Amino acid sequence: MYDLIIAGAGPAGITASVYAARQRINFLLITKDIGGQTVLSADIENYTGYQFVTGLELAAKFEEHMKKYDIELKENEEAKEIRKEGNIVSLKTDKGSYEAKTAIIASGKHSRKLDVPGEAEFKNKGLTYCATCDGPLFAEKDVAVIGGGNSALDATLQLINIARRIYLIDIAPELKGEAITQEKIRASKKVSILNNTQITAVLGDRMVSAIKIKTKEAEKTLSAQGVFVEIGLIPNSEFTRGIDKNKQDEIKINCRNETNIPGIFAAGDVTDVPEKQIIIAAGEGSKAALSAFRYLSQHR
Repeated sequence: MYDLIIAGAGPAGITASVYAARQRINFLLITKDIGGQTVLSADIENYTGYQFVTGLELAAKFEEHMKKYDIELKENEEAKEIRKEGNIVSLKTDKGSYEAKTAIIASGKHSRKLDVPGEAEFKNKGLTYCATCDGPLFAEKDVAVIGGGNSALDATLQLINIARRIYLIDIAPELKGEAITQEKIRASKKVSILNNTQITAVLGDRMVSAIKIKTKEAEKTLSAQGVFVEIGLIPNSEFTRGIDKNKQDEIKINCRNETNIPGIFAAGDVTDVPEKQIIIAAGEGSKAALSAFRYLSQHR
């Protein structure tokens, strides 16, 4: 029986674990991977204390800080169900079951899919959801980035130094990402921005060779050896039945990171906190841990 279980080890979960360790809480950290969405980010210029750091470097710093404490960690385990009966919170994973007096859900988000013909067939065969991971494989090739938010702009910025030509395809009339990143992208002659444009199929033989796109005026085929899907993220909240969520399946929390179930807290991108930023997720993780500590102190 633990005092606390933390599900997820992105910025929110790792920060929560550091705070829990410093409060001498008896806790368990369970996660599918370490770093979360941070490892998928390229150049980070807005995390306080770092004028510039890559996502991989920042995630490594998070992990290094976490492992300075004697934390009980179970990696490569995916949460499948969480529930509370009486005063006990139970968490089932794909490998076991665990019990605690409180829990923090910090399970983050995962990439939204295109749901077009060819997506499943060419996944990891030219189609990818991570420019940071796979971008170097597309040196001097023509690629397409799908999306218009910060994730798509970040991927495009990375690929400018790698690919031969980049089509930035956005279904919306205008890009929605940070203005400074848009300026950098528009300054590159490699990038063609196609707004009001929808991808309708991914084509190829054994590997991606082209995509089909559609605008109000016409349909056409573009030659592309790589497709980077960056159309947003979906909360990893499917295992949280009984916990209140909004229309986007984000867990509803109050200012103390409390859910509708006493003793179960949530933090980071899996919640309805408006802005999804690394620094915000980390701050929310610290709040959740402090709230869990307060709850335990009041219910001993």
